[in-house]
Amino acid sequence: MSEATVGAQHGVGRRGFLAGAAAVTGTALRSPALTGTAHADTARATATTAGKTAGTATGTTTATTAGNGTGTGTGTGNAPLAFTNVTVIDGSGAPAAPGMTVVVEAGRITALAPTARTRLRPGTRMVDLTGKYLIPGLIEAHTHSDGPESVVPALYALTGVTTVREMRGEPVHHEWRDKIRGGELLGPRWVIGSPIVDGTPSLWAADVGPTIEVADAAEARRAVRRVKREGADFVKVYSRLSREAYFAIADEARRQGIPHLGHCPDTVRIAEASAAGHRTIEHLHALLLATSRHEKEIRRLLDAVRIDAGDPNSLSRYHSWFQQVHPLEWRAVRGYDRDRADALFRSLAAHGTAVVPTLSVHRTLELPDEVPTRAEEWKYLPAWQVEGWPDQLADLTGGRTPEQARRIREIFAHRLRLVNELHGAGVRLAAGTDTGTGYLVPGFALHDELALLVTAGLTPAEVLRAATSDAARTLGLPAVGTVARGQAADLLVLDADPLRDIRNTRRIHGVVVDGRWIPPEERRRLLATVEQAAATTPPPEEETATKGATMKRTTMKRTTMKGCGCGGHP
Repeated sequence: MSEATVGAQHGVGRRGFLAGAAAVTGTALRSPALTGTAHADTARATATTAGKTAGTATGTTTATTAGNGTGTGTGTGNAPLAFTNVTVIDGSGAPAAPGMTVVVEAGRITALAPTARTRLRPGTRMVDLTGKYLIPGLIEAHTHSDGPESVVPALYALTGVTTVREMRGEPVHHEWRDKIRGGELLGPRWVIGSPIVDGTPSLWAADVGPTIEVADAAEARRAVRRVKREGADFVKVYSRLSREAYFAIADEARRQGIPHLGHCPDTVRIAEASAAGHRTIEHLHALLLATSRHEKEIRRLLDAVRIDAGDPNSLSRYHSWFQQVHPLEWRAVRGYDRDRADALFRSLAAHGTAVVPTLSVHRTLELPDEVPTRAEEWKYLPAWQVEGWPDQLADLTGGRTPEQARRIREIFAHRLRLVNELHGAGVRLAAGTDTGTGYLVPGFALHDELALLVTAGLTPAEVLRAATSDAARTLGLPAVGTVARGQAADLLVLDADPLRDIRNTRRIHGVVVDGRWIPPEERRRLLATVEQAAATTPPPEEETATKGATMKRTTMKRTTMKGCGCGGHP
């Protein structure tokens, strides 16, 4: 077939499994701490060097604002701000450094030194962080952000997630990024991918928004050129691509200077994809197949899996896919070959291919009996989003026999072991959740992902790297992910030591977003504003043309999802 954009003219996108339409917007959150300097581009971030800013820590110590980290937000232009007496965990893997001062000015870290040896120039504001811990802002490497503008961007920033990678870019994400850069909206740095580029028929129907289906090399190359022209930061590839189309994408992406990443297609071995420049492998499905001694047999069976192109419902397509593929995953797990895995993992490490495990979505869809019935952070999403989650999860995971459920639980346990082995072999891991799937709240979900990575066997220090410096390297953002002079001032201040217990990343004292300090009282106020916005945002309406008239209907009971992991194929 010719290159097609499925659902491109669908109007307001169908509500994802996270629920809530991406095009629903509310009023921008504003405060003295949120407006002013534009959010930095990567180019600006790399342009400022440490040598140009070394003069900050000179002169005499002068405090115009002091206290225990409870000063007001930095609505003072480019005046330097010093965080003193804080324990710095810099994201590099180095030991924690107590008693430090971090100076921020014009969105950058301009000085980092022991407080006892730091002399601040006149006019510098001080925030005493005695007993606190300062780490880099967290990086969420896999999201499908969907929901009100007055809710989603701010939730990331206020939970300490200062950079996100959007794995299925839509116009609304570019709009949000522009507003954040312009100081109109509180939110993270945003790396935005293309629409999903898949084979035909795709696993996605038209009910979830744009998907680009390609059938051959020519269409694949046109798709790469198109998404680059439209402003995507990378090409998001998907599971149903043919070998011909995938390798055409890889070649054209290299020619166009744009990364390609995402799912490893069913027709392509992971080692081949890695050698072709596939930057990150998303989820752990393909790794089950690639590390099994039964790979050849499973690939033959996988070729027989079919998707009904006439099915208009994405949840239905995925449920069918699960039912056909879970037995193949079980076969793969039963044939796990450690020598085969070691060779593959060494190859991934040598090619610099990273893995984003997304354990959160695997747990949700593979252990559905363990999802919570209520969580405190759900109050930050509209009730009509949250109320749809149980039915949507049942649509995706229902119909499993007790034996199937037992096997799928063992598959999840095997995924945890794979994560530990990947890390042990030197494969770079980046923390990501597949937010966009139900039960995963923007920002909050990443903190749960960090805990899952510890459960998989990583130390808290290793997990922090996966959400900071290693994630920054994976996303190609050298100016974020560490606390160092010259780096962008995206920082998270904690009340307790995350190296002792990774769950302490949830004990947030304050955040620094692109150099803007949001102290405890203001953060609480902004979260209350988000909660109010969520409570008062009505369900989206969708326009439907009928005989020349335009009708609107409320999308209260959608049965589609926005996340892309979907827990079901090798």
